[in-house]
Amino acid sequence: MPVTSSTPFPLQTLFRSIALRWLASFIPAPVAVKWQERARSCLGALLGIAFTGGSTYLLLGPAANIPLLVAPMGASAVLLFAVPASPLAQPWSIVGGNLVSATIGVTCAHAIADPTLAAALAVALSIGGMFALRCVHPPSGAVALTAVLGGPAIHALGYRFVLEPIALQSVALLAAALTYHAVTGHRYPHAGRQNRSAPADDASRGGFTRADLDTVLKRRGEMLDIDPDDLESLLRETQLQAFSRSFNELRCEDIMSRHVVTVSVTTRATTAWGLLKRNKVKALPVIDADQKLIGIVTRTDLVDKRVFSKFAPITTHIDGWLRGDARRPPAVGHVMSTEMRTIPASAPITDLVPMFAHHGHHHIPVLDAAGHLIGMITQVDLISGLYRQTVMKAQQTA
Repeated sequence: MPVTSSTPFPLQTLFRSIALRWLASFIPAPVAVKWQERARSCLGALLGIAFTGGSTYLLLGPAANIPLLVAPMGASAVLLFAVPASPLAQPWSIVGGNLVSATIGVTCAHAIADPTLAAALAVALSIGGMFALRCVHPPSGAVALTAVLGGPAIHALGYRFVLEPIALQSVALLAAALTYHAVTGHRYPHAGRQNRSAPADDASRGGFTRADLDTVLKRRGEMLDIDPDDLESLLRETQLQAFSRSFNELRCEDIMSRHVVTVSVTTRATTAWGLLKRNKVKALPVIDADQKLIGIVTRTDLVDKRVFSKFAPITTHIDGWLRGDARRPPAVGHVMSTEMRTIPASAPITDLVPMFAHHGHHHIPVLDAAGHLIGMITQVDLISGLYRQTVMKAQQTA
């Protein structure tokens, strides 16, 4: 006699589990982008599209039989303002990709009567052309489609479509992106770094070299939407973060340089320059009478502000004349930077990683609980501290 059960049939339970896992796979991963960056991207796209449409209107006039904005520019704006670090969003990608695709699209529209076949061939050839010219830009596929399926008004333009509106609007949108990123202090274009050499002993320390990374990327044989230089930087920062995490007991006060050469706001720039050269450092903290940090002066500050350029005699004379002291060089207070990043002495050394990696700092002042300057940390200090701790641990376990 068969045994009945009120529990669901096992096969039904299995299918339900598989279906739930399949649906769960569509849930997107969390976006690790700060809200400030999201707002900056949205505002940039707003200004960029407005500028592009406005430029087309001013240059061609309202009577022009040309769209003030073509749809692919919206997709380009997403790349240029939301993911400007992507290789697909760089200047040559948008300009070259759009021009190549527009030219191919117009050619296919004229040569092939069937619009479906013409559109398919235009997109395929555009991808091939962009790969060949190293200007892959996803919205350019929509440019090719627009040339084929844009209707009588677009077809009447012929190859003029390549220049008006595609070239015009591509350049306008790119100009808006370049200006906006420069004004907001964002890195764009995201050009590769010239110095790609890695320390020679990276591999011997269990790390990797740029050659290793290039070999792996070549072996994968597919295009990744990240610049190899950025990928290398990301991996090295991750490596340093993981290495630092194993020494969480180390604080900034444990690795900082306690002998710090300082200056005051009244120190002359020539004196500061001599201190930099004599002590072989790149930055001097500027402190007040209470040992409170009020600024920092670097070699770049002295050179960029022409204290020691070929125009130094003129600028020095003018600056001194305004102070009523024409014969003496400017004081440090006139050339120092007041915007600087500091770190508490009690902070773990892992807090240093993003400062050195993202913000490009080479020297970070260390403050005590009262805000007094008690030391400086450089990248060399961080690496030396980690090395010393590694040696001590090795000796303890030996």
